[in-house]
Amino acid sequence: MTEQTSSMWGGRFSEATDGFVAEFTASVNFDKRMAKQDIQGSIAHATMLGRCGIITSEESDLIISGLKQVQAEIDAGQFQWSVALEDVHMNVESRLTALIGDVGKKLHTGRSRNDQVATDIRLWLRDETDNILALLKRLQSGLLDLADKHTTTIMPGFTHLQTAQPVSFAHHVMAWFEMLVRDSERFADTRHRINQMPLGSAALAGTTYPIDRTITAELLGFEGICQNSLDAVSDRDFAIEFTANASLLMMHLSRMSEEIILWMSAQFGFVVVPDRFCTGSSIMPQKKNPDVPELVRGKAARVFGQLTTLLTLMKNQPLAYNKDNQEDKEPLFDCVDTITGSLLAFADMLPNLVPNSENMRAATMKGYATATDLADYLVKKGLPFRDAHEVVGKAVALAVQTGVDLSELSLAQLQSFSPLIADDVFDCLTLEGSLQARDHLGGTAPNQVKQAIIRGRQRIS
Repeated sequence: MTEQTSSMWGGRFSEATDGFVAEFTASVNFDKRMAKQDIQGSIAHATMLGRCGIITSEESDLIISGLKQVQAEIDAGQFQWSVALEDVHMNVESRLTALIGDVGKKLHTGRSRNDQVATDIRLWLRDETDNILALLKRLQSGLLDLADKHTTTIMPGFTHLQTAQPVSFAHHVMAWFEMLVRDSERFADTRHRINQMPLGSAALAGTTYPIDRTITAELLGFEGICQNSLDAVSDRDFAIEFTANASLLMMHLSRMSEEIILWMSAQFGFVVVPDRFCTGSSIMPQKKNPDVPELVRGKAARVFGQLTTLLTLMKNQPLAYNKDNQEDKEPLFDCVDTITGSLLAFADMLPNLVPNSENMRAATMKGYATATDLADYLVKKGLPFRDAHEVVGKAVALAVQTGVDLSELSLAQLQSFSPLIADDVFDCLTLEGSLQARDHLGGTAPNQVKQAIIRGRQRIS
């Protein structure tokens, strides 16, 4: 038997917890990052106990003063954390009692660690959600600034990673922006469900003390109160939902990363990523590796794994609280750390991408990207679309055979496929003409993209 430890809850036990078991079951090494929220919740709880006459106002004031002193010690790096005290809650309460005496033991009146930890997690995740929303806004703003510079910078749009139709670099960047708008909306919506207060549910059935949960909810800035005590202490839906949102966000960042990695390659040469976001090779002097986007692409898998962890953790838990739920924090903490770091990196990197407009234009010219424009031209002249499709297909075949772009075929060559073709056809075969032709909401016309950027600024303001 290893060294044994005592605890603050050992009255019912005839022997102390085995030392290894105490360390194995302890969570303080990771849940101490919620100390600020734990003390914030305890101050509100003590305030409510005093207002409701459950403890005296003098006791309430003394507890609050002591909790602020504990917070000051933590902030100064002077607090001594103990694994023997299991978790952040017991560590704080133990230090409080050491500072102010037996009055500190009254803090836990009318609550349990079950509703306490559920409250701490919600307070912590609410703060982190606000931080993530701010980072998303910063990244979105940077993308809008980047797009604003390149509404006429032409690049190929792809389907199946094959050249499809001309678009502008700004139009492509604005597609990234739209992904992030949806991410922001999801996090903002989830915040409402995070911001519900479980405190007052106690262990699982509420408390016999005459508490007023509206007082603590107001003090802590909760917009609602959990309505069922059993559900309140055992619900982790909000954490799973947050991690699902994070997975979608990382999927979007991973898609962006993949494009940047491709575009950086010598085979594409579409963009230059500043050196400060890249590394070199230990053996190949010429290398400039896209480490930041590659890492973000890899970290997406990490967040997906955290979502699976939380879903699996909760899937077979009976009501109400179970020790299993101690395992919810590390995946959630890691998820937050991962998306926070990824957003910080992208908010710095993406606005500083430099497109190589010549390479982009040359690539657009290689793939017969204006073929659809020629088909649309024929349809406007009265030819059914399916017939126009066949005509253009033959014209592309000739262009491939002769090694030229559609716009480089002669008028006579084009007219050999359809007498409807006139000399105005070349207006629609230019890359600029193709962009301008799509002059509708969501289209590639530069003026439409500029309007989208304006709307984007309004949406994030």
